[in-house]
Amino acid sequence: MATNDSREKNSPNRSITASKQKDFSEWYVQVLLKSDFIDYTAVSGCIAFRPSAYFVWEKVRDYVDAKFKEDGIENVYFPTLIPEHLLQKEKEHVEGFTPEVAWVTQTGDTKLEERLAVRPTSEAIMYENLSKWIRSWRDLPMRLNQWNNVLRWEFKHPTPFLRTREFLWNEGHSAFASKEEAEAELPRIMGIYEDALKDTFAIFGIQGRKTQKEKFAGAAASFSFEHLMPDGKAIQGPDFHHDEQRFSKAFEISFTGRDERADYIYQNTYAISSREIGVMVATHSDDKGLVLPPNVAKVQIVIVPIYNDKTREEVVKHAADLEKRLASSARILLDSRDEYSPGWKFNEWELKGVPLRIEIGAREIAERSVTVCTRYNSTKEKVQEESLINGIRERLESIQKEMYNNSKRSILSKVRKVLTYEELKLAVEEGFFAQAPWCGDEGCEDRIKDETGAKATNMPLDSQQDAERKSCVLCSRPAHHIVNFARSH
Repeated sequence: MATNDSREKNSPNRSITASKQKDFSEWYVQVLLKSDFIDYTAVSGCIAFRPSAYFVWEKVRDYVDAKFKEDGIENVYFPTLIPEHLLQKEKEHVEGFTPEVAWVTQTGDTKLEERLAVRPTSEAIMYENLSKWIRSWRDLPMRLNQWNNVLRWEFKHPTPFLRTREFLWNEGHSAFASKEEAEAELPRIMGIYEDALKDTFAIFGIQGRKTQKEKFAGAAASFSFEHLMPDGKAIQGPDFHHDEQRFSKAFEISFTGRDERADYIYQNTYAISSREIGVMVATHSDDKGLVLPPNVAKVQIVIVPIYNDKTREEVVKHAADLEKRLASSARILLDSRDEYSPGWKFNEWELKGVPLRIEIGAREIAERSVTVCTRYNSTKEKVQEESLINGIRERLESIQKEMYNNSKRSILSKVRKVLTYEELKLAVEEGFFAQAPWCGDEGCEDRIKDETGAKATNMPLDSQQDAERKSCVLCSRPAHHIVNFARSH
C-alpha cells in the first residue's frame, strides 16, 4: 500500500472525544467542527456554513421553494434595514423583538436622523409596501415569500444552528380578503413543512397550536412543529401564524371588496429556518461523528479502493469505472488518495456522515462484488456489483425513509401522558414531553415554568379531544387543552 505515514500521523486528531449520551453539548459542537460542517467566526453567535452544511440548506430551500411555487406563492425581496418608525407601528410585535434588535445609528462620521433596525423579521418593512400594492379584491390573495437572513441579538448562550444570532429562513407573508381564506392556508403550509422535514432532514416534529403566552409576537394564533433533542430539551421547528387583521390595521392595508365596501386584509406568516440543520445533526449523528440523510448529503456515496503496490492500478481503475456507472444515480466521490490508509479514510468519511461507503479491492473484483457500509446503522454487507448499481436509488431512498421512521419512533416514545403535577415534574426531569391537561389559565402555565423549568411547547392537534372530563394538572379545575410541557433550548 502506498502511503505517506508522516502525513497520516501528523493529521489533526478529528475523532469525537465526547459522548452524545453523557455530554450532549460538547459532543454536538465537536461533531459540527471536526466534520468540517461549520466553523466559528469573529462575530459572537454567528457561524460560517462550510460547503457540506450550506449544501443541506440549498437542498431544503430548493425543496420548499418548489412546493411554494406549486401552491401559487411568489418570491420577493425586501431590505435588511427597517426604519424605527415602521417597527413601532404594531405594539405587541415591537415589544416582542425590541430586546433582540441590532440598530444602525451612524454611517461613516454622520449620525442618522432615524435609527435603522437590522431585520429581526420583515413584517414592518414589507407591510408599508403592501398598503400601496393592495387596493381592491382583485389584488387578493397576495401570497409572497422571501428567502433571507435575519439578526436577533439574543443574550442566551449561542449554540450553532440551534440558537445563533444570525440565521437563514424563509418568510412567507400572505394576504386574503376573508378570515376563512386565511385559515384555509394553515394545513397547506404545514403540510409543505411536514414533507420537507421528512424528505430532506428525515426528522419528525409534533404539530400543535401555541398557547397565547408562547405565540409569535403580534400574531392572533401560532402553530408549530416541536422536536425533542437527545438531551431531553425541546426546540421549535417550522411555524405558522394567523395574524388576522392586527398588522393590516396597524399598517393601513385595506381593500375595496366586491360589495364596494372597504375592509382590512387578513394575514398569515410562516417560516422554516436553518435551525432545523442543527436538529437534524443532533437527531441522527453518533459518537463517530456526523450522520447525514441521503437527500441532503453533498456526497451520498464514497468509494474507497483497497490495494497494495501490485494491485493499485487495477483496483483504482475498476473503482473509477464503478464511480462512472453510479454517477447518474447518486452524488459520488472516489477517494483514491495514496497518502492515507483505507482505515484512516473509513474514519474520515464516517466522521463526515456520508450515507454509504463502498469498499473495493482485488478480492471484490474477482468476486464481482463490493462491500457496502451504511453509515446511519453501521451495517456492513457484501453486495454483487450489478445488484448495487441497479438498486442504488432504492437503497438511498430506503435509508432516508428508515432514518425518518427512527426519528418519529424516538420522539413519540418520549411523550409521556401525565395527570398529576408530581408525574409532570418527574417526566420533565427525565427528559420527556410531559403531555398534560391544562385549564388554559396563564397563571398555571407560569407556575409550571417557574417551578419545573418546563414551558408549554405546543398543544398537539391530534390530542385535544383528550382534555374532555380531565382536570388541570396543576389547579384541578376543568381542563380545556392538552399541552406538551418540556424544558427547552
